[in-house]
Amino acid sequence: MEQFTGRVWVLGDDIDTDIIIPTEYLALKTIEDMKQYGFSPLRPELAGQIKPGDIIVAGKNFGCGSSREQAPEVIKALGIRCIIAKSFARIFFRNSINNGLLLIEQPKLSDDVKEGDIVTVTVNRDVDYNGEKYPIASLPDNLVEILNAGGLVKAMRRKNGLA
Repeated sequence: MEQFTGRVWVLGDDIDTDIIIPTEYLALKTIEDMKQYGFSPLRPELAGQIKPGDIIVAGKNFGCGSSREQAPEVIKALGIRCIIAKSFARIFFRNSINNGLLLIEQPKLSDDVKEGDIVTVTVNRDVDYNGEKYPIASLPDNLVEILNAGGLVKAMRRKNGLA
């Protein structure tokens, strides 16, 4: 079972795709060019402060808004290891999995954790925060396979012997 630890960034409810990557930056050529503007309407400094392996903990309805695939791509490019939220917009959830970004639904962690705290995630089992275990649901095997491959395209290439 995969386990990892990361520093927490706390965001609220209804973080929409326009907050994750504003429309005006979608014209930039690459995700690498876009990532510096991640979360800029909410917290302009955040993209520059995130370090690889960090974890976002948020409230309900994370990723609502448009279906733009750049939103999970920018989050992944910033180095975020996973997002733990009370709930996710369904299309954002699927876009994230398809891009190899782990999302975890957990209804209580965001009420307790503070920004800068450290959590340990045991995939498909729980999140440990200060010794308290917050249970999480297991993802279906097919989604785990996609995540482990780094995204849907890579998983399909691997499955078809093209990797």
